[in-house]
Amino acid sequence: MTTRTLLRSGHVISMDPDIGDLPQGDVLVEDGRITAVEPEISADAEVLDMTGHIVIPGFVDTHRHTWEAPIRGVAPDATLDDYFVDILDTFAPLYTPQDVYAGNLAGALECLNAGITTLVDWSHINNTPEHPDAAIQGLAESGIRAQYAYGSANTSLAEYWFESTIAIPADDVRRIRSTHFASDDGLLTMGLATRGPGFCVDEVVAAEWAMARELGLPITVHVAMGRLAGRFGMVKQLHDLGLLGPDTTYVHSCYLSGEEWRMVADSGGTVSVAPQVELQMGHGWPPVMQAIEHGLRPALSIDVVTTVPGDMFTQIRAAFGAERARVNADCWQANMPVPSTMLTARQMLEIATLNGAHVAGLEDRTGSLTPGKRADIVAIDATAVNVAPVHDAAAAVTLCADVSNVDTVLVDGVIHKRDGRLLGDTARALRLVGEARDRLLEAKEAKGAKAPA
Repeated sequence: MTTRTLLRSGHVISMDPDIGDLPQGDVLVEDGRITAVEPEISADAEVLDMTGHIVIPGFVDTHRHTWEAPIRGVAPDATLDDYFVDILDTFAPLYTPQDVYAGNLAGALECLNAGITTLVDWSHINNTPEHPDAAIQGLAESGIRAQYAYGSANTSLAEYWFESTIAIPADDVRRIRSTHFASDDGLLTMGLATRGPGFCVDEVVAAEWAMARELGLPITVHVAMGRLAGRFGMVKQLHDLGLLGPDTTYVHSCYLSGEEWRMVADSGGTVSVAPQVELQMGHGWPPVMQAIEHGLRPALSIDVVTTVPGDMFTQIRAAFGAERARVNADCWQANMPVPSTMLTARQMLEIATLNGAHVAGLEDRTGSLTPGKRADIVAIDATAVNVAPVHDAAAAVTLCADVSNVDTVLVDGVIHKRDGRLLGDTARALRLVGEARDRLLEAKEAKGAKAPA
């Protein structure tokens, strides 16, 4: 039996150039798939009245360490160097599988509440074989669309992040692949979260890249950020090892040289930018326009809720403001007008949706309201006092709206938020993540008490 849902009479921003924007439009969903986007549709379906709402594709977060939800806000003033010590060397070794499960469940529900329907979960918390299973369970129970990117353990900063000789365990990656991701067609897919050159010796880097390609897994790696990794020339090292390819996403990329930008573009790689973290923690200027100028389609990500908010509205504005501030300052210094290529509010919506799907390797199924794609749809309440009256619908989303205005969220046609309320068991998720917080803080205190004077 076919299940139909009709989103009726919304201001539809499809992000599909062939459909464009419909100031009053309908979106028909059948069995989880978008089948029509038109000014008016008649169908026997459950009707969601979108009058006064802006209907967009769901946001795509292309890089989040979701396991960190139990320690939200624990490092508000941290630099990147601080993060390695305060989070990866202090909290990460204490995480149990139950903590990871709670973090991924609550973190994924946080995404859905904020209109993020697709997530790349950069999961470098695989301290035991039970940890990845717990992470995947949390994602699955939330109902989000996600790429689970299997990362290293984090039981010792020195062993895993300073010329590490410890490769991600291939046997366990194969086990997770065969157990949870035998097909690449599901709501959850799999990737590999690698540390890369500078953090690992060449033999480990080559082994992890080979493993990913043997198993057909997309690769995601942090590069060119901060005081230390900004000097590694990581993309150049990967090029010299013969490892660049279209299956790799380069996260941050703040200090790529011109040569390295060309290498990424020529190899078909993709770029994920985490603007608020990069500005706040010292990774460098968010390189959104640099990526665009090299023919790339950058996407956005949240990165760590230990230090920044977990919503896409924050990232959109951080990227938009930072890039325009940088260009405005350069033009003022040179006493010349700003270029016509300045980022626009409309571009930011494309970067947060369609580009995100492209970077996550899921553009064939999400990122735009296109018939044939899966129904990952968000409705923004445009009657709210911080959004109305609407003159430019795209700008209303990118520069006016916030999480409180996310009224309706569908993933794969399933309604996860309606009338501004999550439909899942958020009380249970909040209880579990609170218990994880308490256990981690207790374990941290006990560890500190045992440390030698």
